[in-house]
Amino acid sequence: MRMDEFVDEARVIITNDQLTFHQRKHYLAALAENALPYPEISDEAADAMSKGIVDDLFEGNAPYRPRYILPDYELALRQGSEHLDLDAPTDLDEALNFLLILYTQVPSITGFPVFLGDIDSLLLPYTTDVSDADLRSKLRLFWLALDRILPDGFVHANIGPDDNRVLRTILDIERELLQIVPNLSLKVDPERTSDDVLMNAIETVFATAKPHFVNHTMMVDDLGPNYGVVSCYNSLKQGGGAHTLVRLNLKEAVLNHSGTSDDFLDRTLPRYAGFTADVMSARIRFLVEEARFFEHDFLAREGLVRLDRFSAMFGVYGLAEAVNLLMDHRGSGSRYGDGGEADELSYRIIGALSDFVETYDMPYCEGGGGHAFLHSQSGIDSDVEVTAGTRIPIGSEPETFQHIMTVAPHHQYFPAGVSDIFHIDETARDNPDAMVDMIRGAFATGMRDFTFNLDSNDFVRITGYLVRKSELARYSEGNERHSSTVFAAGSVANSHVTDRAVKRVLIREHSPRPPQ
Repeated sequence: MRMDEFVDEARVIITNDQLTFHQRKHYLAALAENALPYPEISDEAADAMSKGIVDDLFEGNAPYRPRYILPDYELALRQGSEHLDLDAPTDLDEALNFLLILYTQVPSITGFPVFLGDIDSLLLPYTTDVSDADLRSKLRLFWLALDRILPDGFVHANIGPDDNRVLRTILDIERELLQIVPNLSLKVDPERTSDDVLMNAIETVFATAKPHFVNHTMMVDDLGPNYGVVSCYNSLKQGGGAHTLVRLNLKEAVLNHSGTSDDFLDRTLPRYAGFTADVMSARIRFLVEEARFFEHDFLAREGLVRLDRFSAMFGVYGLAEAVNLLMDHRGSGSRYGDGGEADELSYRIIGALSDFVETYDMPYCEGGGGHAFLHSQSGIDSDVEVTAGTRIPIGSEPETFQHIMTVAPHHQYFPAGVSDIFHIDETARDNPDAMVDMIRGAFATGMRDFTFNLDSNDFVRITGYLVRKSELARYSEGNERHSSTVFAAGSVANSHVTDRAVKRVLIREHSPRPPQ
């Protein structure tokens, strides 16, 4: 980048009245980082990036912190922090204060922490002598502070799978405050998570479009018991995280392919997957060997993150368009999501990618057994005419049962997370039992994550994060304190996320719950 270009871009950021001070500082830091040369990659990989086939999601030219960090907050609470000069907390007030301070020191690609921990299990030991009224009062102030101090929709907390008073209090506070932050996931275990807990969470979704619902059994099988769901449906190991997330645009890969579907699977797909892995490897080596994050950051020095718990995320998107293009080449009218041969091809593509990722040796990814994790990437604001991850294109979603049965077979391949959003109409409020059955049935069919929301409240789910419709309207008039609203405005314009097809939930028999 020439100096005059650098100065011009800096001036644009500084004079942008739609950005807050924090947002301007964040973009200025990214500008400085991108003035540095890119980590060394092959000419072929660079060409694939220039064509939009491989995309590093604007992580920056010189990665100096992992993309996603999941500190071991339980260890931090036990031992305190020498770096922060904080003793281990002894009561609820001290625990809340300790966590709030620590959160402000956890970096990520967004500039804010993407993971707040299993917040109910972290706080429960400190509530023994706390009344219900005091617990609610203290948690409410803590929840307010999270949204005001960490104003970013990618900040994410986990609750469950077991019922407890902290979990119930958090859901109650969510329904009162109606905040964007924190994003929230409920871990659901078929035996340990009761229908009452699910119903409580579903009523919260009606009000706030959160929490997500996570197949705890499936996650534990893939990642072990100490995992976390962060940012937008991204699942990783606690005490670790993801060095980087680089994604492969399957639509563009097909547009740069000539030949049959079998040729694509045998020749083109592994070629571009290799270029994606090349970019990932280069970025990881720079982070670990040159920026030396794991040698210098206090989170690593105090054992709150460990290199052997880290992996990387091999992202994929544009599956729907890729499959439909290959169907056109075949002369078939089948389309992704119709239950026909297009769907079968989609499973072959993702299965082949999974085989590649599981066998490709990736540096410093001991947390993944020496390999990256495959991830169904949920899209960004600049995506135009390409569908996120393995989702069915917006506006063409089939009825909910068929929707679930189409996408569920993909979920087994994505230990680092996969997202499908079900847009449910207002009748669900009168039939929440059907939603309980639908979530349990979806998990029984092999879904990893289940997310639904109603069209009637003030929240819009963009990819995995939330934004208020009212804040989107305000953004065009001036700056908005939630940094994620900046991305949301682009996604609404480019990806038409507000046009998702709304489906009804009628009676229990329409949910995919298997016979008991």
